[in-house]
Amino acid sequence: MRVSAKADYALRAMIELAAAEAEGGPVKGDRVAQAQQIPTKFLENILGDLRQGGLVRSQRGAEGGYWLARPGAEISVADVIRAVEGPIAHVRGVRPEDVGYTGSAAPLQDLWIALRANMRAVLETVTLADLARGELPADVRRLL
Repeated sequence: MRVSAKADYALRAMIELAAAEAEGGPVKGDRVAQAQQIPTKFLENILGDLRQGGLVRSQRGAEGGYWLARPGAEISVADVIRAVEGPIAHVRGVRPEDVGYTGSAAPLQDLWIALRANMRAVLETVTLADLARGELPADVRRLL
């Protein structure tokens, strides 16, 4: 799995928002950018994608900023990746179930389906709250 800068930055920003969740108010984009060393303009675009994906809310003005649209315990890593990158695993832009191979390469389809299932098993299990607390679920820790 290749993790793009966009997905990495999105996750780092969302973890920062999850860590600030107890404060209750919005967090300035500049604060997130500085805390996570993310270029501000790139972060603003990413936050826009996350807002369109229903994962963050925003408020303009002096008291404005960003906060999670729902509790961090309800947002998985997979949710964030899907919001900024699309499907978790695809082959040449299509779902593994829709890719066909012939001859000796035929088992590749099953391999891609199994790979996606295992990635989803990890990415859908870990939440922003887990990461903000610095604790991975036990079944994910066993994979380390």
